[in-house]
Amino acid sequence: MFPTLISSTNPSPVASPPSSPRTMPDSTPAASETQTNAKYEERKSEVVNQLQQLRERIEEGAETEVVHDLVALMRSLKDLEKQESHFLSYSKAKHSQLQAEIIGLEEKIANGYDNKSLMDGLDHSLSKSAEEVNLARKELASKLRAILAVKHRLDDMPSQSELIQYERRFSELYVHIQGKHQQTQKHYDTYNTLLEIKELMLKEISLLNSISSQFQDAIASAPGRMKLIDSMEGIVKSSQQKLEKVQLGLQDEHKVCDALKEKYTAAIAEQRHLYSLLKAFQEECAKNERLQGPSSV
Repeated sequence: MFPTLISSTNPSPVASPPSSPRTMPDSTPAASETQTNAKYEERKSEVVNQLQQLRERIEEGAETEVVHDLVALMRSLKDLEKQESHFLSYSKAKHSQLQAEIIGLEEKIANGYDNKSLMDGLDHSLSKSAEEVNLARKELASKLRAILAVKHRLDDMPSQSELIQYERRFSELYVHIQGKHQQTQKHYDTYNTLLEIKELMLKEISLLNSISSQFQDAIASAPGRMKLIDSMEGIVKSSQQKLEKVQLGLQDEHKVCDALKEKYTAAIAEQRHLYSLLKAFQEECAKNERLQGPSSV
């Protein structure tokens, strides 16, 4: 990270060769180093102030979750210290290298070194610095493209409030579809029940018509009466069998209904439990956002 920063500022001493090589400025690296050191010192002071504020909040009995922010800030402080030491060592090495180059140029000028060779050396240094700047710009452009791609991906991801809103809309849609399904199922059940009642009434009417048409002929003789009685007993027996079958079906339906009621009760209890967990999760998310607010600033 730091070599790229220094390479972008190195060409300034030799960007435009002065009329007299002895007047080449050598204060630009020191000024850049001073500005960078000032930025690091300012960042360190901000981190130290935030650490002090968190310690005060902990001592005053604030929420214990701020300890996570304290640990994160301490890690950030250690990282900044490492970056600072690395940058200082690199700056010192680069400064020593530039000072050696300046001293070498001054010695060459003092010893009457060929001006053409000197200018060739300066041109070579300038071209080398320009290549380093171009490479640094390409690297910066690639990093910026990667950052923009990540930002686009983050923008495409829905936020927590949007996810909660989607969840509510899906829940409402599910309830609406479930209501429509129950209403449709109720209509189908009513239709099937009415259809069965219609078939039973048609059979009853057909039976009554048959009995009415054969009743006068059957009671005229004793065998006819016995045949009519046997026929009526068969009809009664068949009706009782059908009634028992219907009662067995009704009992099965009652068992299914009881099982569904138990499942419904268990589902209601599970739904309440999930709602309580969701509420607790939303509260923890809101608390996390409040705690991350000061640290992000």
